[in-house]
Amino acid sequence: MDSLLIKNGRVVTLNPANDILENGEVRIDGPRIVSVGSHPDAKFKADRVIDAGGKVVMPGLINAHHHLYSTFARGFVPPGRAPVNFREVLEFLWWKLDLALDMDDVYHSALLSLVECIKLGCTTVIDHHASPSCRNGSLDTIENAFRHAGLNGCLCYEVSDRNREAAGIEENLRFIEKCAASSDGQIAALFGLHASMTLETKTLDQCAEIAEDKKIGFHVHAAEDEIDQHVTQAEFGRRVMERFQEHKITGPKSIFAHCVHLSDHELDILKATDSIVVHNAESNMNNAVGVARILDMMKKGILTGIGTDGMSSDVMASARVAYLLQRDAWRDPRIAFVEVCDMLLKNNRTICERLFKEKRGMLAAGCLADVIVVDYEPPTPFEPPTFYGHLLFGLNYAPVDTTICRGRVLMEGRKLIDLDEKEIAGNARERARKLWRRIK
Repeated sequence: MDSLLIKNGRVVTLNPANDILENGEVRIDGPRIVSVGSHPDAKFKADRVIDAGGKVVMPGLINAHHHLYSTFARGFVPPGRAPVNFREVLEFLWWKLDLALDMDDVYHSALLSLVECIKLGCTTVIDHHASPSCRNGSLDTIENAFRHAGLNGCLCYEVSDRNREAAGIEENLRFIEKCAASSDGQIAALFGLHASMTLETKTLDQCAEIAEDKKIGFHVHAAEDEIDQHVTQAEFGRRVMERFQEHKITGPKSIFAHCVHLSDHELDILKATDSIVVHNAESNMNNAVGVARILDMMKKGILTGIGTDGMSSDVMASARVAYLLQRDAWRDPRIAFVEVCDMLLKNNRTICERLFKEKRGMLAAGCLADVIVVDYEPPTPFEPPTFYGHLLFGLNYAPVDTTICRGRVLMEGRKLIDLDEKEIAGNARERARKLWRRIK
């Protein structure tokens, strides 16, 4: 791959010292960063030079919980009456939509979402997929979309007993083995599960046995709504995290999305097993399921990150909403500012360190060359102590000018390099129109 020099930028390193470099440079060779510094007069021979022109240069963002296929729900009104609770949201909308997906839908919905990720500066996506009518091979199809777009992905298929017993186990196992056999670090795998309320004991045990053998973690929804706790306690005599711990689903490589309705004891289980939580504030608000206790989780030392849950691909916006939601819910203007920024920029990075082979989320020698240039002119001092204020009250509104992933320039001057957005969106619209007609 070619060498690349990004010069004349306000370089936000996110290194341990939180250095911000005026007139900084990022030097890239192939998929990795060679060096980062503030040496405007130094000579570095590069095949390509990008002059940031004083714009903000920072690591590519990470989305720790996404549903790429949810793109095709945008603007869709399910037939029949409107859902009145979370269970009906699943039954009336999501379970009808994912059942209607065909393999072309899977590809085009993923590719369009990844275009949006590029435009929003997100270079790594941890996705959770379901398409019961075209299950086998669906993760390969999504992988193809990632490789076409040029982004990093961690993929899984949602195992559930809601359509067919143990549906999705084979797809997870096949893809996990495929990724394990590959030396390529662009795509990783987890073992996907839907939620405790749709998984029978036999299925959970089967998944746990495979995961233990393959030394792989899980990606699962946990206590997103109270219905998950009610069903789990009524049918299995356990609370959600108690059940997951009992069946060996917890662990350092396992992601539990949402975790809105967990007891103190369940938080202790997450901490004791070093499991991961991913918060999805916008989605929780949209579904009216409640407010996750993310500050309590972080105080306990639980690794807690940020995702979008398919609401959008804008993980920076989701972080801002998470910050505002916590302050409003607890009626305390002193909280969540530093914590939410850490979740987005530090904790999501740490999550990736557990799942991927390559280090990312920092501008430093040896890290993956995932870099974005944001068109933001700071109106106040732009320094390490003030950066989080700029992140939540300025950068989140600023357009991304350039997105680089694995050393490959995917967008420059707000123009996609190798992707035709108009064509991709047009294909997606046609696929979505046909999909909606199939949903009854």
